[in-house]
Amino acid sequence: MVRRPVAWVVAVVLLGEAVGVAALNWFLGVVVDRQKMSLAGLDPDVMATSSKVAGVVFGLYFLFCALVALLVATRDRAPAGFGRVLLISAAVVHGLLGAFVWGLVGWTAFLFMMVVLALIVLLLMTYDRADGPEAVAPDGAPGQGEGPRTRPEPDPVPAGAPAPADRDDEPRDGEGDGPQDTVPAQVSSPAPTTR
Repeated sequence: MVRRPVAWVVAVVLLGEAVGVAALNWFLGVVVDRQKMSLAGLDPDVMATSSKVAGVVFGLYFLFCALVALLVATRDRAPAGFGRVLLISAAVVHGLLGAFVWGLVGWTAFLFMMVVLALIVLLLMTYDRADGPEAVAPDGAPGQGEGPRTRPEPDPVPAGAPAPADRDDEPRDGEGDGPQDTVPAQVSSPAPTTR
């Protein structure tokens, strides 16, 4: 199966992104702090601190996404609940980042973002939750169950009750020469008018 290797690859890539994003933002914060840079009159200390905080927040976000992918790979089960939402949000973030880096960085960064996006989507699609649990036979062998169970049909006529009479004299919907109205037409005579 391809789904477990894909989950391992997604976990490794997201872990690398977590470290890379956190380190890059931290480095930018240090550079802004040492150079006393200012953008549109903003305080350099505020810019440096916000860059470091953003690095920590995004690093933790990608770290949690990597942890979800790692759990999927080790358990070989579909992500559920909050983990599934995290992976879907990571796919959306990579799509948006891919659109931004095309103009800012270049096509190689765009290609990397699209590959990561494709891996996350592949991870989500290979663990299809609609399949349900595997059927298990009474002896415990997976995949050899009796299939989907159907409800038994109810007895049409209870025992000892008379059978309902068929109404053969009335036409039923869909029978006859032309279209049938289910509600009879009401004909009313015109109201008399006086002059």
